[in-house]
Amino acid sequence: MGESPLSVCLFYAGTGSLKRPYHRTALFLCMPCSLPAMCDAQRMSWSGDTRPAMKSPLAGTNKDILFPYIKENLEEYLSAHWEEDECKQDVHLLKKQAEEDLRQNKACHVHAVDQTVHTDEEKAIREVVDNVLWQMAADRKSTALKQLQGHMWRAAYMTGKIKGEVYQDVVPAIRRWRHRGLKVYIYSSGSVEAQKLLFGYSVQGDLLDLFDGHFDTNIGAKVESKSYENIAERIGCQPEEIMFLTDVTREAKAAEDAGVNVAVVVRPGNMELTEEERKHYRIITSFNQLELSGNV
Repeated sequence: MGESPLSVCLFYAGTGSLKRPYHRTALFLCMPCSLPAMCDAQRMSWSGDTRPAMKSPLAGTNKDILFPYIKENLEEYLSAHWEEDECKQDVHLLKKQAEEDLRQNKACHVHAVDQTVHTDEEKAIREVVDNVLWQMAADRKSTALKQLQGHMWRAAYMTGKIKGEVYQDVVPAIRRWRHRGLKVYIYSSGSVEAQKLLFGYSVQGDLLDLFDGHFDTNIGAKVESKSYENIAERIGCQPEEIMFLTDVTREAKAAEDAGVNVAVVVRPGNMELTEEERKHYRIITSFNQLELSGNV
């Protein structure tokens, strides 16, 4: 591939080192005459946990570390922060989301959060806990849920209870791409704050200098093509100038429909691809297999 000046945007979509079905992180590259790519690259470790940190797409161990942490510490966290403004805002957003769910799913059972002021704080907290656990069990990705989770993870990262890990091939590859003029962005179903925590408090130190920006579902859902059009516009790239890496074929299709170039990253523990998907998509198992230049 011939060399040419690059104005590349590397977009990391998803939330890194956690396992599906929760938020994943992917890599998105944008460059003239090049393609965007998204892929999972991170893992998570939980200090004090004897289980090995597990790898998966970009969001390595969300399923095994981050989300169990939320479930096991949710009630204690709410009790400790209930009267704080940030926690009150989180609860308010959960109430608004519950109201919207009731309006749109009247025939479905929805865990509501009472809008009235409880004299019984314990009961009020239990309602919030029930709602959050219900959303998590349903694999919801509502902004209200992600905001509360992000605040809980922030506290855990800052106290050292949780640290983020990335696959061994990721950091060297990204540094190599950035040296060649590419920009790197993250796009995740996890909040921007959660993304920054994961990479800012990694076992390799602060990795935030690897990325030029962050996107979450405020830009749109990862399975909707419009989201990728919005991102391309935001970062100043044409869709065909972007390489998007992901381990989720529904996301790959959405990006492809938007005119974005796609590579599917296969990591241990990922969902198996069909034979048709393997034939259709460019497949890589390591970032080292992705050589990026003016032409991809």
